[in-house]
Amino acid sequence: MRILMKDHLLIPVFHHDSASYTITELPNIPHHNHSPTYRFNPQIQTFLFGKQLLLDEISHPVEELFTHVNEGYITLRRPFIKEGRKIKCARCGSSHHLATYPCARCGNEQCHYCRNCLMMGRVSACTPLFSWNGPSPSTLIVDQPLKWDGTLSTGQQQASTAVVAAIDNKKEYLVWAVCGAGKTEVLFAGIAHALKQGQRVCLATPRTDVVLELAPRLKKVFPHTTVAALYGGSEDRHLFANLVISTTHQLFRFYRAFDTVIVDEVDAFPYTMDATLQYAVQQAKKSAAATIYLTATPSRKWQKECRQNKRAYMTIPARFHRFPLPIPQFKWIGQWTIPLKNARLPFVLKKWLQQRIEKEKQVLLFIPKIKLIDDMLPLIQKLHPKVEAVHAEDPLRKEKVQKMRKQETLILLTTTILERGVTFPHIDVAVLGAEERIFTESALVQIAGRVGRSVEAPTGDVVFFHYGKTTAMVRAKKQILQMNKEAKQRGLLHE
Repeated sequence: MRILMKDHLLIPVFHHDSASYTITELPNIPHHNHSPTYRFNPQIQTFLFGKQLLLDEISHPVEELFTHVNEGYITLRRPFIKEGRKIKCARCGSSHHLATYPCARCGNEQCHYCRNCLMMGRVSACTPLFSWNGPSPSTLIVDQPLKWDGTLSTGQQQASTAVVAAIDNKKEYLVWAVCGAGKTEVLFAGIAHALKQGQRVCLATPRTDVVLELAPRLKKVFPHTTVAALYGGSEDRHLFANLVISTTHQLFRFYRAFDTVIVDEVDAFPYTMDATLQYAVQQAKKSAAATIYLTATPSRKWQKECRQNKRAYMTIPARFHRFPLPIPQFKWIGQWTIPLKNARLPFVLKKWLQQRIEKEKQVLLFIPKIKLIDDMLPLIQKLHPKVEAVHAEDPLRKEKVQKMRKQETLILLTTTILERGVTFPHIDVAVLGAEERIFTESALVQIAGRVGRSVEAPTGDVVFFHYGKTTAMVRAKKQILQMNKEAKQRGLLHE
């Protein structure tokens, strides 16, 4: 698309005109005050409010959109931002994934575009980003939006109060809560506080399955609030909602939309490794907004900032059932790959599994590589028939996890794909090859956190089978011990 500018008005054209510009070439983008006599389209208002969308993502006629631009109700943003010698994508913030292609829309043989966020639609040099610049859509404000009759533990209540204060004061805050502490319930009062003031809240998470799990829970406790669940292919993607549960990838489409952004599992892949996802979170917030981070395993950098009082935070060092976290045991297993090459299980592991089989105790066994899972599965199935294996590329992943939940599977072999986000009531956990690089401090803490999560079975065994202790193993155990110590000092554990 190209643009003509006449008397400070912008006119879209779809052919090459010598007097026309791409949005990038335009000398300046005029910004108009709202015309008080113009009757804007409320459907465009709710569709674009708090968003930054490409023309292809908007179903309304381009002529109507540009009328709204010229009447001051829609803002056009350039697709790329210059920062010194660098050029970065305005939508995702990437400056390392720019390329060129011959563009039929603008006629340029070398039209720049961003490869990093291409899956969200092509941001190219001739495609403006459309955002709403008019009044906010009217929403129903409920005096008591939260309908929940549960109770919080002492640790949860302390964190909940701190979250409400952070939201009230538009601050950044970290809730460092152990696995199984009940982080979601800690958020209820803060979300309700924001909604009562007519604010928009976004709960973002790196993983789609967490969105699918959280959406029905939040819809149940906020029954009179419009709740949108956003992920790839979501039917809610055009729904205007005051409470949004979204993958961090979907936040690329938002711009200054939310008064409060809550980022769950802030340490999880890919968010922790992807600066553009972190950029998306910052861009989705209003200029004055609260940011709440949730994690059981903050990075070493964040842990140091917490210790040095450079980051506002609160720990929840105990689970809601007031039992201590299971402490990992380190067990030497020797060069465990050698027996596997000879189609045998390492003796120490085989003995440990047989003890669980005798007691009919469910086991979650973490393996460092998919190929090793394929090698081990038939060997363990010789010990017991109810053995399954699952990994990220497994098309039956959800079904196998469900069979484990129903206790139809006794032993489940898995990669780190199940290190978080799953709860099995009564299990023991083992890690084979805990010295492998994939088992980071964060991963090991999360893996240990699978055990003892239910009040019916608050204890269990966690074993790291290793061929040499690593710093990650030692730090993971130290972190768990420290949380138990703090929980005891604060009176959060059973006497």
